[in-house]
Amino acid sequence: MVRELMGDGLVVEAGRGAPTGGKPRTLVQLNPSARYSVGVQLERNTCVIVVVDLAGRQVARTSFQGVASLPPQQALPLLAAQVDALLTTAAVDRGKVLGVGLVSYGPQDRRAGVLLTPQPTDQWLDYPVAGRLAEGLGLPVLLDNDAAAAAIGEYWMGAVDPRSTYGCIYMATGIGGGVVVAGEVYRGSSSNSVEIGHISIDVNGAECPCGNVGCLENYAGPSALVREAVATPGLAQRLALDPSAADFLTEFARLAAAANAGDRDARDLIERSARYLGSAAVTMASLFDVDVIVLAGPSFAVAGSIYQAVIQQEVDRRMFARRAHPVRVVPSVNGSDAAAIGGAVLVLQSELTLGHARPEDGARPVPASTSTAP
Repeated sequence: MVRELMGDGLVVEAGRGAPTGGKPRTLVQLNPSARYSVGVQLERNTCVIVVVDLAGRQVARTSFQGVASLPPQQALPLLAAQVDALLTTAAVDRGKVLGVGLVSYGPQDRRAGVLLTPQPTDQWLDYPVAGRLAEGLGLPVLLDNDAAAAAIGEYWMGAVDPRSTYGCIYMATGIGGGVVVAGEVYRGSSSNSVEIGHISIDVNGAECPCGNVGCLENYAGPSALVREAVATPGLAQRLALDPSAADFLTEFARLAAAANAGDRDARDLIERSARYLGSAAVTMASLFDVDVIVLAGPSFAVAGSIYQAVIQQEVDRRMFARRAHPVRVVPSVNGSDAAAIGGAVLVLQSELTLGHARPEDGARPVPASTSTAP
């Protein structure tokens, strides 16, 4: 088996072991530059692309304005061009690229490679995003949920105990969740599991576009907080918030920075959001009996310490199994790029750990005219 791995270039010799009376052992180690994968976070307001090596280490990154104002027929060719440019800039041999992990919000049909939501516009509903991107790049494309990708990225980066059961709360423009059990993402029946942003926290609340009522995302998400900030007397003026801004994550970051700096009104809003998320964390811990809850995504980047402290307090006080074991609330080791890095890692896992990519995992075939890495 080791000879086969060496033949594929996946491992290389790393010296000799100490003598034990016979022939010294040959030591081998992973060859990080043997293969690469690409992770693409497709968000409403921003896109992040990363290239990682076989060890999961980031070797290149770029980000650009999201595709909220573009139809998929225009957005995906631009996305493919950005991936091509990044691989060229990083001098990565395309023959060593295993594929692309395209991660985005849900719901999704991973097998068909389509988004089952009319966001950001109706044209994206049921559009074959994975297949079209694969055709544009000449590489397999694996569609997955951004929160699930962020969660598995923590495992591959060694941030959690490999035997643990842990959860991830992911917050970008929306709120999602993921659970990993012994290195495998909990998928459920259609891989649309742990959507904590759409659990109901108010049965009498307003109807959400998802069809539920009183969804967490509409109380604790960035857009909800920006709306509340604009409605708070004096706060919008102090922070120069633009209520009509298409990129409300920028406005949310301004609000979070003010909370960190001690603005009382801003901090009250962030802490209220954190308490709502704390309730969701308690629900996650009670359902899945997790050891750790990871906070990932760009919306935790600025005020993450406030969220971490408040969510930890809620979990310590309210979790069902708190007398059996503690649950730690920790920031992601991958920061704002957690989903993109996780998407690239899912490609490595699919191609190398589980063998060839499986249709049920949503990997898209490469056009017959294009050659790929073995």
